Amino acid sequence: MSLSYGRPYLAIPGPSVVPDRVLQAMHQPSPNIYASGIERMVESIVADLKLVGRTEHNVAIYICNGHGAWEAALANTLSRGDKVLVLATGLFGLGWAGIATGLGVEVEVIDHGNRSDIDLARFEAALRSDVNGEIKAVMAVHVDTSTSVKNDIKAVRAVMDAVGHDALLMADCIASLAVDRFEMDAWGVDVMVAASQKGLMMPPGLGFVYFNDKADAAREVADCVSFYWDWRPRARPEGFYQYFAGTAPTHHLFGMREALDMLVHEEGVEAAWARHAKLAQTVWAAFEAWGQVGPVELNILEARKRSHAVTAVRVGAPNGTALRDWVSERAGVTLGIGLGMAPAGDPAWHGFFRVGHMGHVNAHMVLGVLAVIEAGMIALDIEHGEGALAAAARVVASA
Repeated sequence: MSLSYGRPYLAIPGPSVVPDRVLQAMHQPSPNIYASGIERMVESIVADLKLVGRTEHNVAIYICNGHGAWEAALANTLSRGDKVLVLATGLFGLGWAGIATGLGVEVEVIDHGNRSDIDLARFEAALRSDVNGEIKAVMAVHVDTSTSVKNDIKAVRAVMDAVGHDALLMADCIASLAVDRFEMDAWGVDVMVAASQKGLMMPPGLGFVYFNDKADAAREVADCVSFYWDWRPRARPEGFYQYFAGTAPTHHLFGMREALDMLVHEEGVEAAWARHAKLAQTVWAAFEAWGQVGPVELNILEARKRSHAVTAVRVGAPNGTALRDWVSERAGVTLGIGLGMAPAGDPAWHGFFRVGHMGHVNAHMVLGVLAVIEAGMIALDIEHGEGALAAAARVVASA
């Protein structure tokens, strides 16, 4: 007998749960891309994406995942031999650095490990040592999905301004857009990358690159750009074909329009930020109670440095893998693996898991996941503190 029969729940940090409304919007015949009004729909999508990113500048849409958006951001702004500074706080900061290296860019990495946010003092020292202005871009991940750390991008810009450094500021908001507060223009971000499959409540397949005029000026001399990754035709197309450098991803666009209707025009972006904050606090309350006894520990100890999109957990090997297997096989809940938290092949890898709480998620979904996790710990005899579900319920009740 298994209690997993019924609708499964995907509690991983992306791809996130896709609303039924979005799936239904995508479930229609292919349109005539030349005479069906789809061009006007794309114009409305771009306008709403700007509202979500809090910018009056440009948005280019690509048919790709987040890694493609990473490459597009770099290709449009850098030349081979240019130098960038990467502020890595987990696997994805290092991954973006790897994309830059592959383009022939010189990469300097300040690696903060897996449990820390950006050290602003180390960052300032690195900028001040760049007396010849060789650093062309500073790259930082707003929320690193592997570690669940949230970095203070506004403070990163403040350091750059205080030093008087003219590098571009690039932010990866793939995990955080529409989840954690982000203000592109107000925070002084020059380039921002995002993707469809997390806070935007869509299947994977669309990447987004936001860029301002300063970044676009760098495009004039960048020698890494190619036909497909060029953002100018996509952001200022002379014809519909140029939006996507070819055939449009029509059904993703139908879904994106519905998702933005839900996010921007019904709930509102600030309300979505507040919902995610409260649901994240619900998750943390449970884990903090469990962690009073036994091996359970939140990866990021300070609440203000934790993402509202994902929570990374340390529970000791082999408990992480055992618990993920139990909740999936016995209760129909899929938790995220401990991505990048230990080297491949290291038994310590089995001591981590992650809980995604981004996008189309509400109180009963989060409380259900927490209850299943507790059932799994009881079944597997993983030592833990008492009162976690009551603590989580109190957070929900306080809303």
